[in-house]
Amino acid sequence: MMEWINCPICRSKTRTKIRIDTVLKNFPLFCPKCKQETLICVKELNISVIKEPDA
Repeated sequence: MMEWINCPICRSKTRTKIRIDTVLKNFPLFCPKCKQETLICVKELNISVIKEPDA
């Protein structure tokens, strides 16, 4: 089973698919609609957004 990752900012579909056994850590997810890049972690189809401190 494959599932599209939705953008955590605008909720639109990105160009990235994940499977149930996919593990991502500090993955830079780019959204082609809102042109934003977000760091995410994925484990067992659970997606969590990593908040970066402002420099």
